[in-house]
Order: sequence, then structure tokens, then C-alpha cells
Amino acid sequence: MQQELSQFSEDLKKSFANNSYSYKFENHVIFTDTKNLLSVMAKLKDDFGFNMLLDVCGVDNSQRPAGEWPHKIRFESVYHILNMDKNERIRVRVPVDVLAGEMVPSVMSFWKGADWFEREAWDMYGISYMGRKKERLLTHHEFVGHPLRKDYAADHNQPLSESLDIHFDADPSITPEEARKREWINIGPSHPATHGTLRIMAEIEGEVIKRSRLEIGYLHRCFEKMCENHLYNQVIPYTDRLNYCSSPMNNIGWCKAIEDMMGIEIPDRAKALRMVLAELSRVIDHLVCIGAGAVDLGALTSFWFCFEQRERVYELFEKLCGARLTVSLTRIGGMAQELPVGWVTDCLEVVTIISKNIEEVDRLLTKNKIFVERTKVCPISAENAIQWGYTGPCLRAAGVNYDIRKANPYYFYKDVEFEVPVGHLGDNYDRYLVRMEEMRQSLRIVNQVLHNLPSGPYQSLDKRVCIPPKKEVYTNIEGLMNHFMLIMKGVRPPVGEIYSATEAANGELGFYVISDGGSNPYRVKVRPPCFAIYQSFSEMIQDKMISDAIAELGGMNIIAGELDR
Repeated sequence: MQQELSQFSEDLKKSFANNSYSYKFENHVIFTDTKNLLSVMAKLKDDFGFNMLLDVCGVDNSQRPAGEWPHKIRFESVYHILNMDKNERIRVRVPVDVLAGEMVPSVMSFWKGADWFEREAWDMYGISYMGRKKERLLTHHEFVGHPLRKDYAADHNQPLSESLDIHFDADPSITPEEARKREWINIGPSHPATHGTLRIMAEIEGEVIKRSRLEIGYLHRCFEKMCENHLYNQVIPYTDRLNYCSSPMNNIGWCKAIEDMMGIEIPDRAKALRMVLAELSRVIDHLVCIGAGAVDLGALTSFWFCFEQRERVYELFEKLCGARLTVSLTRIGGMAQELPVGWVTDCLEVVTIISKNIEEVDRLLTKNKIFVERTKVCPISAENAIQWGYTGPCLRAAGVNYDIRKANPYYFYKDVEFEVPVGHLGDNYDRYLVRMEEMRQSLRIVNQVLHNLPSGPYQSLDKRVCIPPKKEVYTNIEGLMNHFMLIMKGVRPPVGEIYSATEAANGELGFYVISDGGSNPYRVKVRPPCFAIYQSFSEMIQDKMISDAIAELGGMNIIAGELDR
């Protein structure tokens, strides 16, 4: 791939010899302009196999020191793209003079998954994309300004006075008589299946959904803005509130991103403990998905059964750190604390119990005729799933064998034995089967790691991130000063940027972090799995029954904390 990217660089120089262009091989970053963006994207996708758009985001460079970016234009539109076959990633950065009215060509002609990401970039930064309506996404329709700009105060709130009425443009494809047969309804946010955080405005004919519009942002907590105003380790409790059904995975993803940026290798024991906590979190996340999805379809017994298993894992979390849901278990450089006495034995016992009880869930649902018929709906092809930016169980259920733990293994994933389950049809039943098998494989990983748990420190000894032992603080001036600097000014990564991804319960959890060398992140963009998946919901439920939409919502496993951020 290195040779191909070098050739790609040469090809771009030949293709755009008369235009502004540069390529930074170190981090696979392409700098181009709005005029050449579509040509660059076409070459990336068609000639070099970058088939999935992971993320589009805005950056406001107005407070960065001169020389940290190769142009003087304030705003950038930044793209992260993946070649799934070769597991290579590339970043494309495009300066855009927003204040002068410059617009960015939309890349939706290449990837449908650009839809919400481009809307978000306009909502948060005011970056306009050609051919796209200026529609709010995470903020409400009365909101004024763009909250992630550097000149927007973090404490400036704008309350909403009136909710948005449902409205659909006239459908030119139907006759007036057919139009009179249609009605509109709200599905959520009060509907039990939408958990108070999602609103689906649906136009129906009988019980068939003909058109729908999605409204999100009910749980928007300004995660990215808060990151810019806190120290790097202070961000960890905020990550708990992303996918709160598996919060240790968010802690791990964030800390790994900063460690990668700083070139810190955490101790083997910390790697192993993170793997154990991540796989336990994957299990309970899938249990919540299966149990809550089943109860939405009327299967109450499995709901209580799944949640009982989740409680067993929560008890392990509580023994480790005192918290159950929002745990903040990691620190930059390793773990927050050592395992209490007897925790490994307790964990192995819980793994045995859950492994047995997962088979009970299997007997309750897998061949249950009603459950099978209710979930064999809303299939998606592998090609369409990639177009929308699906990752995780929803992508694998569509027949795509892609898992970051296998494709780009981190920690000890390359050393443990586990299989990646893959479906065929991409419907909700396949998603259920994939998650069931993933739980078995996760417990298998936990067993292997705990039986080979490394000894040694659980926190890096790197003085840039590790608080010295109290003995050094009290007896050594260097230890005292190091302690003082870490407490008062925190971790300070070098100037630069990184995109780091882990395999979370719902798919790829990516953190794009820009550091200006200060104690707070300059820019943080989280790429949550649910965001890319849920934007396809309207397409998936078109011409389907209302009951199918509820099944689809449960199968997607939309967690509003990471959707809205």
C-alpha cells in the first residue's frame, strides 16, 4: 500500500499540476481545495479502492498559532476515508472561505453516508455544501449561530420556544386522490421504542410508511465543545455518556487516541485489562440491544433475562471502581486502578454463568416463530451498507467481514483466538444472530486473557502522563514538580492531529483529535457508529409497515448518547 500511495501522490501531482495541492505521507493526509475536491475523491474511490466514507467534519483554525496549517483560511472541511480491503485510511483536508461565501462540493454522489455528516458540519460550523439545504440537525430550528466555532461561548444556551410541526412537501409522483389517502403520525419521542430521544415524522397510507423524516438532538450535550474546555483526562467522564450501555469502550477509545498521539506504549497488564473490560462491555451492550429490541416486539421474558446478566457485569464494574453505568475506568497511560483481590475469580465465574444463560436466550428467541417473522424485515445489501457507512454488527450482518480487532488488531487481539460472525441478508434477524455469536466470542476472549493475565504495573511510568508515587513527591523536587504540572496543567500532547479507531459494540468508534500543544484539546470530533447507521433509517423503512420500523429501530441499536453527542 505504501508503494500505491506514493504512486497515488505522483498521479495527483500530474493530474493537478496547475492547482494548489500537497500530500503528507506521514499521516496519509491530502490537502486540496474546493475546486479539486471531487476529482480527488473520484480518484481515491475508483482508482485506489477507498470505498467507505467514515466521517466529515469542520475545523475552525482561527485560534491556532500561525504555521500549524498550510493555509490562512479559517475553516476546513475534513474527510476520513477507508479502504476496507487493505485497511488503509486517508484524510482529506479542504480549506473553505466560509465568511466569503465559498461552498464545498457535496460528496454524496460518491457516498450516501455523507448526508448527515455534511448537515452536521453546516449546523456546527456554517460550512455550506453545494446542492444541500441548510437544515439544522443537532440544534433546534430556532438556533442562531454555529456552536463549535471558536467565537461561540460554551455557556451560551438558546432555549426552544415552539416545537417543529410535521410537514412534507407535495409528492409529485402521486395523484391528488392518492394523496388524500395519506395521513401523518409521530413515532416518538414519547413512543417507548424511541426512549424519549428520537422522533420519526411519518407519512402513512394505512399502516405502510410512505415517507419519513428524522429529528435527533434531544440528548445533545455538546460533547465536542466540552472537550475543548477541559483537560485531556477530564474528558474521560464525558466519554462515559456517549454509548452509556458500554461506557468502558468509550474510555478506552479516547485514551488510546491520546496515547497514540503521544507515542505512549501502555503496560501489558493495562492492555489486557482494557481488553477484558471492552469485551464484557460488548456483551452487556448486545444484551441490552437484544432484550430491549425483543420487548419492543412484545417478548418481555427475554428482556428481564438479558438485564439480569447485565447486572452481573455491573457488579464486577462496581467492585473495580465503585460505579456501574458511567465508570471512567481508564486514564491516559493505562488504568485508573488495580484489580481488587478476588476480582479475576469473580469475573471467570460471571463469564461461566453468562455463557450458560446466553444459550437460554438463544432457546427463547432464535427459533421462536413470532420473533423470527417479526425480525426478518428491512434487509440491506453489503454494497448499500458500505455506501451508508455502516460498521460493526449491522455491517457484518449484511455479509461484510470487517472487524477492526482483526483488520488492524490493537493490544493483544492478534494473540487471542476468536471468530467474526457474518450474516447474509442484512435484516434484523441476521443482526440478532451476529450479536448472539459475538457475545460468545467476547466471553471466549475474556477467558483467554484472564487465564494469561500479565503481571506488572497497570499505569505507564512515562512522566508526561503518570503522577509520581507519593514517596517521590514528598522527597524529590523533580517528583514534586512533575506532580504539580500534571495536576495543574494536565497531559499535553505535542502539536499535531490523529484519527484513532477502536471496534466498539455498535461499530467503529473514532476520535479525531487536534492538539495545539496546550492542556486542552484544540478540536475533538467523535465518529460514533450510530450516527452513520441511523441516517439510513428513512430509506430502510420506506414502504414498510409501522411494526417493521419498530423492529428496525431495535435491530440498529441506536444509542442516543453517541448519536447526538
